[in-house]
Amino acid sequence: MSEVTTPSPSPAAPKKMDDIVALCRRRGFIFQSSEIYGGINGFWDYGPLGASLKRNLKNAWWNDVVERELIGPDGNPVDIVGVDCTIIMNPKTWVASGHVGGFNDPMVDCKESKSRYRADHVVVLGSTAPGARLYAFIENDEEQRAAAVKGLTRYEKRDALDPAVHVVRPFMSISAEERARTMGPHAKEAGTLTEPRQFNLMFETHCGAIRDENSLAYLRPETAQGIFANFWNVCDSTRVRVPFGIAQIGKAFRNEVTPRNFTFRSREFEQMEIEFFIRPETANEWYRWWRDWRFSWWQQIGLAGENLILREHDRDELAHYAKEGAGTSDIEYRFPFTAPGFGELEGIAHRADFDLKAHATHCGKGDKMRYFDQEKNERYFPHVIEPSAGADRGTLALLCEAYTPDPSRASGVYMNFAPRMAPVKAGVFPLVNKDGLPEIAERLYRDLRRKHNVEFDEKQSIGKRYARMDEAGTPFCITIDHDGASSGTATIRHRNTQAQDRVALDQIPAWIDERVG
Repeated sequence: MSEVTTPSPSPAAPKKMDDIVALCRRRGFIFQSSEIYGGINGFWDYGPLGASLKRNLKNAWWNDVVERELIGPDGNPVDIVGVDCTIIMNPKTWVASGHVGGFNDPMVDCKESKSRYRADHVVVLGSTAPGARLYAFIENDEEQRAAAVKGLTRYEKRDALDPAVHVVRPFMSISAEERARTMGPHAKEAGTLTEPRQFNLMFETHCGAIRDENSLAYLRPETAQGIFANFWNVCDSTRVRVPFGIAQIGKAFRNEVTPRNFTFRSREFEQMEIEFFIRPETANEWYRWWRDWRFSWWQQIGLAGENLILREHDRDELAHYAKEGAGTSDIEYRFPFTAPGFGELEGIAHRADFDLKAHATHCGKGDKMRYFDQEKNERYFPHVIEPSAGADRGTLALLCEAYTPDPSRASGVYMNFAPRMAPVKAGVFPLVNKDGLPEIAERLYRDLRRKHNVEFDEKQSIGKRYARMDEAGTPFCITIDHDGASSGTATIRHRNTQAQDRVALDQIPAWIDERVG
């Protein structure tokens, strides 16, 4: 029996996001939320295949982070426990964390088109000469960029891409006089873009029967604060000792000014976060360990290759909680809409002791909340290393990486998921719907289904069934034919190579177990 082939590398030709989105809609990976009513911007639903893919990603994260044994840089097993905190918390939580006062993005409105943009994503193309017309567009939006180039070329009747004459600058860097002669992305007149102003990203709600300031609450903008607020409860109710971590998977909400790029920047999303509590003097070694292990984890689940990078933050990128000199890095993936650049999948940050101190101060207990280290007989606020990953962005990266055009196939494409991530692990088919083949196939299907998500399909030709499984990313297709029925075997088709092995029926469950992992 041949072994499963190593997934082939992504094709050199650039992938088109429109094609990936179309496949996601057609095959039930991702739908627009409330699509029958025209949808709602920034919200997405996962269909049967997408829900299974995202669940596989979250299960792999939880299993590898919380349940399996990891050996840390100190040579000891890494101790991590899990929590599941509420989406709505006491609003004082968000005052302490800095979100009420500082969780803002700059936005700009267009008075003509009534469109709203995130100001730090808008750039302008044009000459720096006095009185020159400028054209605005959203950064990395090639369609809008092309429209800006076309408009400027028509206006000035010369090459709008000449870097000696025309430059691209951030919209927030230009003067009020220059804004007055800037064409908005969807405007026909110049000067319709407003001055940038700050916009708080938190969703407000109210708890209780009366809607007033006393009932004001927020949908959490991140899952981390639930962990920090429960740090003392976890210490008191378990036997954990620093260094240890608390992990959580959960929904978060941000009222993005301009949600875009499919599920990459949306208003409702899911995070997979760890807050790892350490002694301050060990921060550097734990930061490097978490940074390197998290990068290798994404590679292990199917993102190995040149589309994945690890990038250290520059000093001017550090968050408000980061200590000067502290480590912060991003694991980034080259999405079709960011190419040739990259978009963030996960951030690994040394948050120092900012959050625990802030909550201790705002709850009124201050230094009384310091962690007591029994071995060293001292009290202190632990520092924190935070690996924070996006489940939705991770799912999108898996979809983009897996999408593999192949004109030789009936489907024209196959989804090259690693078997552990694949929504459907195997398809089980009778070659024809007669001669006892469906009964044999169904018995095998029910046997495999005890452990794995598998599908039974007896409709249409075997070629069309293979095509459906290729688009779903199913790594193995098992076919019961007449020869197999008489010999007690089946053929197993490998998705990537389309090669086939003949395997005894009673060995197939173990065969699948070994390759799925």
